[in-house]
Amino acid sequence: MARYRGPVERLERRLGVDLGLKGERRLAGKSALEKRPYAPGQHGQRRTKISEYGLQLQEKQKAKFMYGVSEKQFRALYKEANSKEGNTGSILIQLLEQRLDNVVYRMGFATTRASARQFVNHGHVLVDGKRVDIPSFRVKAGQKIEIREKSKTNPQILRSIELTNQTGMVDWVDMDKEKLFGLFTRIPEREEIAIPVEERLIVELYSK
Repeated sequence: MARYRGPVERLERRLGVDLGLKGERRLAGKSALEKRPYAPGQHGQRRTKISEYGLQLQEKQKAKFMYGVSEKQFRALYKEANSKEGNTGSILIQLLEQRLDNVVYRMGFATTRASARQFVNHGHVLVDGKRVDIPSFRVKAGQKIEIREKSKTNPQILRSIELTNQTGMVDWVDMDKEKLFGLFTRIPEREEIAIPVEERLIVELYSK
């Protein structure tokens, strides 16, 4: 299944949660979810009971759409997480957080992960001084992420950096906003990652 490319606010309304798919619009309080906090469609305001399987699937969809990964990529990450020692769900979220596009987003170079993925694809991002254009590249603790010299005047990137004063920065990145580079200092603990996903249900889904 290919990556979803439809209306993202419709997804948030369907799942009933802010997935961070709209950047500045969301920060301004203009997201569709805030205006219409119910599912889209003619019967969107009806209350429906969700089955156990439906709840499990919903949590997987939240994580998949939030991080912008395909079904194939998500399943591969789950298998890797399941093969490691420790809590499978927590490891899965940590692996998603280590994706280069997500790290670029966490550092404030983009207002959404989709924009960050585009920046990476277009070659605007350097990892330890070398251009990397693969969004799924796994960033290791201590690696330096920066915007290449030619792209440092990009208005989208500069506006995004400006908005970090409003959104704040996560504790596992260290940023120099003026020179447009940051360090991925460490892999975060699951408790530090504030996302509306219950990974336990994802593990239950894949364990069947």
